[in-house]
Amino acid sequence: MGIIDDLSAARDAFERREWTAAYDGLSDLDVSDLAADDYARLATAAYLLGKHDRCIKAMQTSYQAHVDAGDDRGAIRSAFWLAMVLITSGDAAVGAGWVARAQRHLEHVDDDVVEAGYVLLHVMYQHIYQQQYERAAELAGEIVEYGRRFGDADLLAVGLMAKGRTLIYGGQVAGGFALLDEAMVGITAGEVSPIFAGQVYCSLIEACQEVSDFGRAAQWTTALARWCDEQPGLVPFTGQCALHRGQIMRLRGAFAAAAEEFDLATSRYAAAGAADAAGLAHAERGDVERIVGDLAAAEAAYDAASSLGYEPQPGLALLWLARRRPAAAVAAIRRLLGETIDPVRRSRLLPAAIEILAASGSLDEAGQLTAELAAIADSFGTPALQAHAAEASAALRIERDPAGALTELRTAARRWSQIGAPYEVARNRVALGRAFRSLGDEQSALAEFAAARRTFEELGARPAARDAAHEANALAPRGLSPREIEVLRLVATGKSNQEIAAALALSDKTIARHLSNIFTKLDVSSRTAAAAFAFEHALV
Repeated sequence: MGIIDDLSAARDAFERREWTAAYDGLSDLDVSDLAADDYARLATAAYLLGKHDRCIKAMQTSYQAHVDAGDDRGAIRSAFWLAMVLITSGDAAVGAGWVARAQRHLEHVDDDVVEAGYVLLHVMYQHIYQQQYERAAELAGEIVEYGRRFGDADLLAVGLMAKGRTLIYGGQVAGGFALLDEAMVGITAGEVSPIFAGQVYCSLIEACQEVSDFGRAAQWTTALARWCDEQPGLVPFTGQCALHRGQIMRLRGAFAAAAEEFDLATSRYAAAGAADAAGLAHAERGDVERIVGDLAAAEAAYDAASSLGYEPQPGLALLWLARRRPAAAVAAIRRLLGETIDPVRRSRLLPAAIEILAASGSLDEAGQLTAELAAIADSFGTPALQAHAAEASAALRIERDPAGALTELRTAARRWSQIGAPYEVARNRVALGRAFRSLGDEQSALAEFAAARRTFEELGARPAARDAAHEANALAPRGLSPREIEVLRLVATGKSNQEIAAALALSDKTIARHLSNIFTKLDVSSRTAAAAFAFEHALV
């Protein structure tokens, strides 16, 4: 095969998104055989294979080739990509220098050209980083117009995504998602180039997570996974894919599988040099460990996140609360509330803030935040936020208005069931049990506590299972002690005295004494009758 054939084969591999073949083919050719655009293709393939240094070197060569040819427009494109790669990998100062070069080249172009839209992208990103969303939205609108005017699918998709995200941060969730959905049209049609497509995919799913739109997040996470799998060797965006899969698995109660995905995301982010994103994956792992009750592992994960520059909140504050450090949890959550202004970020913070403040006795403050959360939930219209708001309101009124609390809790239960969140459904059942207890309906309360405990045990959420058992023990019938309740539950599952002793780390003699006391209190004479009592009173 001749040089021309080799070059043609490498270009064809690039068009088919066979990145390894494209990279190898272009790398093997003599430099004199490559045009400036071929170096841009080599740089793109290198980027998508995780070869950061090779990407930078190839794009610099592409830039210089355009400069030598007097091609300002080509130089602008190469400078744009150099800035993009450098800034997103943490080298902001050098990246800003390439933005300045692109702007200088643009000054030499008299006509209205599509490259001006690409230069505007970096200007827009600066306003987004500074949380100047109104100006960023204006620039995003200009970028969309460039995309439409010049038929550029990349600019159109990125501009629509950016404008949609800025609208969402301004509280216009429905309008923002309408633009995000429009941006995805070009992605799913295969019109958008791979780097921009990956960025738009991840931005959309991140937006879904930020406003707790988990149904939409799950759908697009599946699409992102399929998109990544179709490109063997792909390195960028695979970390995000694992992260988002883990978030959905955690929602579904698959905590062990979620932890594995977060570990995978951490390693992929590390390979891609994305330290801050790896910090987020560590924080997500910490949240899982906290839920399953391994507080030491949770703290280690949160520490790992902090070491990478990511603040693992509000999970860390919830960990402090679990470790009986309410003062530290309250101080942190109040600081975070003071720092967080936009409704999107506050919506992610408020459920934990309300839980921490209510647990510490700051009920008036928790009430004010509950009203704010309800307003945001109504505005955003996402089921998870609506469920959080209803539960928060119910928790504050269970003692004084249990009937009203029941209505809100049933609304929340429907929302959590709608999005398939078994852990949250079980937490809701505990709250329902408390409301029933406040109304004097102890048997219904016991049934809810027992059902919640079983779910928590199946999911491996040990702290929540213990809390549900404690709630049930407080209503123990016939004067049964908490330990006797534990023994009775195991009897009802068919375990022998020896098996019960092993499970509770007690002697056979102690179990026999507990069982004798249980028979006396229940006025029964057999294990079968005792088990029937346990089932009848929702103790199992």
